[in-house]
Amino acid sequence: MSLELFDLKGKIALVTGSTHGLGMSMAMGLGKAGATLVVNGNSSQQKIDKAIKEYGREGIKAFGYKFNVTDEVQVIEAIDKIQKEVGPIDILVNNAGIIKRTPLEEMEVADFRQVIDIDLVSPFIVSKHVVKSMIVRKQGKIINICSMMSELGRDSVGAYAAAKGGLKMLTKNMATEWAKHNIQTNGIGPGYFATSQTAPIRVGGHPFNDFIINRTPAAKWGDPDELMGAAIFLASKASDFVNGHILYVDGGILATIGKPSNEN
Repeated sequence: MSLELFDLKGKIALVTGSTHGLGMSMAMGLGKAGATLVVNGNSSQQKIDKAIKEYGREGIKAFGYKFNVTDEVQVIEAIDKIQKEVGPIDILVNNAGIIKRTPLEEMEVADFRQVIDIDLVSPFIVSKHVVKSMIVRKQGKIINICSMMSELGRDSVGAYAAAKGGLKMLTKNMATEWAKHNIQTNGIGPGYFATSQTAPIRVGGHPFNDFIINRTPAAKWGDPDELMGAAIFLASKASDFVNGHILYVDGGILATIGKPSNEN
């Protein structure tokens, strides 16, 4: 009975930005729990097709749709097409995002707006149009991918932190408005994970690598697969009375002030 709480068979999950990285890891988790995946990307159809093959090698049924999550017209057209070709969306993971590492005093306004548009406005746009069917069916799960930067600041990521802080509060407001329709809206806040994007600051004696290991009580970078459990939980029946919560998967960073650099 307990395992049935986490069973996603028969569910359709749309994961934005799921052709690579942490988005792909979370989507893999949902797929392995039984969900049919709808893979989204905006860079190229070839990248989407490659991702679908990778999911297929794991025995996961997946469909791919290329659309820009910041373009409301494209989002409306894509969701309509998905619901006609695949079925109604039961689970939405708003994962698509970018980061621009630039000191605030040097950052162009256009770059700041682009980060806000992709990381904060797009979850609103996609959720707005997916939730309409969820409201009619009186069920649904929305998971917004927030960040530790919704709780902490760090040099050169001001736009990202502003967007993720806004997404944290948007998550709470979505929960406030949609809980009465039996829709649960929650967030996942990943910590620092070992991915191809973080490789340059993890290898070759980079000082940031030592900083993260010393700053994290678990004393390591996260493995992308360690995000699967959080995604499955928040997408499943097991979380039916969890709403407006941000689940930080960070190895304990937010639990501690840290330790002196010379402490073993």
